[in-house]
Amino acid sequence: MKALVLNCGSSTVKFQLIDTDVDLIAQNEDRFLAKGIVEKIGTTDAIISYQQGDEKPAKSVEEVLDHRTAVAMCLSLLTSGTQPAIRDKSDIGVVGHRVVHGGEKFSASTLMDEQVVAQIRECIELAPLHNPHNLKGYQVCAQLLPDVPQVAVFDTAFHQTMPACAYVYGLPYVLYRRHQIRRYGFHGTSHRFVAYRFRQIFDLKREEANLITVHLGNGASICAIGAGRSVDTSMGFTPLEGLVMGSRSGDLDPSIILHVMAKEELSIHEATTLLNKHSGLYGISGVSSDMREIMDEYAAGNERAKLAIEVFCYRVKKYIGAYCGVLGRVDGLIFTGGIGENAPLVRARSCDTLSFYGIEVEPGLNESTVRKEGEISPRGSRTRVYVIPTNEELLIARDSVRAVLGVPQPG
Repeated sequence: MKALVLNCGSSTVKFQLIDTDVDLIAQNEDRFLAKGIVEKIGTTDAIISYQQGDEKPAKSVEEVLDHRTAVAMCLSLLTSGTQPAIRDKSDIGVVGHRVVHGGEKFSASTLMDEQVVAQIRECIELAPLHNPHNLKGYQVCAQLLPDVPQVAVFDTAFHQTMPACAYVYGLPYVLYRRHQIRRYGFHGTSHRFVAYRFRQIFDLKREEANLITVHLGNGASICAIGAGRSVDTSMGFTPLEGLVMGSRSGDLDPSIILHVMAKEELSIHEATTLLNKHSGLYGISGVSSDMREIMDEYAAGNERAKLAIEVFCYRVKKYIGAYCGVLGRVDGLIFTGGIGENAPLVRARSCDTLSFYGIEVEPGLNESTVRKEGEISPRGSRTRVYVIPTNEELLIARDSVRAVLGVPQPG
């Protein structure tokens, strides 16, 4: 079945077309057909990028004034050329949508109908910058592909198995009851994908593996997975909590922001921008939010770049240690995401004093495992340390096909 995966933002539409079914999923042989992105929607100089199979990506600049035009353009790209990805849009068997927030309403990917859409709308106050745009994709596809089923795949759903002791904050409980103030966690599709892939490599059942999954990118989070289920994760009510990130602060004393707001006379909007856009690696280094640029500066002797890397790795190490305590036994530690997959230095420093927990990194394997899947722990290690490239679009495609076929969704 050909699954169209859509990720709609405020001014972008990312898409992939993936051919998959139950047998292909089991064999890890799903077929990537095409992908692309429409950027700067709402302008006369929108950028359209498209790649079919292994062909060289093509770019163009055109007027794209709304999301309906953008999605229509995606469908046109998929059906154009001498050997199109699909002959006709009727070849699409399902559309899978990334939806950032499902609140407490959704613990699994779900076929979309008006009732589900209404429940997603109720979660808008929890993700006002994301859910409305995610829903635009559904609305447009309902017009352009009226006979094709659509599925919502939630970033938060995987973490709905956390126990109350992990998601309840030390605030008056009435705030949870009134305003749903609790830990939700994000990056659920990524954590699920790499955990599933690890179990597939070692032919393990869901309940047989305790794992710590470390998604490191511009946004970063760690998840403790006990017997296949998320039992704790570093991101919280919003994606701001937890690790130091590209431009997000991560954990800090709540009084700090109140103090800074008073001293600097910041508005709520300015304080939110400070924490989300001007903090993290960018705020510490003063160089960039991009770990690659910070590493270049570190190699050139920049002391603040060095400090940014040290703070980043220290926070990762603290969470890994904490989750070892949560799980008791750790069978696998998995690095993923742009930094996790491509930065041996970060992986090594994040694990360098964790041998007590059976976590060790073999330098040669670590250095050679970049942009590919592989083990980086020494032979015989109690805890296997792996690098597994994430593929959230593939998981969305798989979940969407399963939802249509009525096949249970694995963890």
